[in-house]
Amino acid sequence: MLVRPAEPKDRVPCGLLDHSSTTDRVWQMENRVENNARAVAFRPVRLPREIELSYPRQGEDLLAGWRRRDGFLVAEIGEGVGGYVALTVQPEHGLAWVGDLVVDRSRRRRGIGTALLRAAAEWGCKHNLVRLTVEVQTKNYPAIQFCQARGLTFSGYSDRYWPSEDIAVFFSGRLR
Repeated sequence: MLVRPAEPKDRVPCGLLDHSSTTDRVWQMENRVENNARAVAFRPVRLPREIELSYPRQGEDLLAGWRRRDGFLVAEIGEGVGGYVALTVQPEHGLAWVGDLVVDRSRRRRGIGTALLRAAAEWGCKHNLVRLTVEVQTKNYPAIQFCQARGLTFSGYSDRYWPSEDIAVFFSGRLR
């Protein structure tokens, strides 16, 4: 496997990857107000049955997002692309923002996601950034576990983040 900067010819294979996933758990948000204090908590909840998750960006929205990215790396496996990571620089915060971290469904759990995340961190360091942040749907429990297992910590959320109005949670880690 080779992680390298994407080339224009990689856009089509990246778009053809199976971005979907399944889960039997989600992160449920609880938002309470008591005595003028707001408390927001997330907890994993087991679902009554496994659900299929669509990727939050599709078609033209996905392509438009790629065009706005500052960095785009692919995991090349043999003659094909097995995954990719798309990054945006937020220089005022010293932040490398991972908007997309995708591994083809048939190739997951083989170290590709970890290699892409490592390459994203190296990319951030080369751009003199100090933090890496990954956005994840609260429904994507496998991605939440992936982030936590790689040392990223919960750093916030945004309600109605995607056009589907799903909640996004953010996981961050220091680059230096």
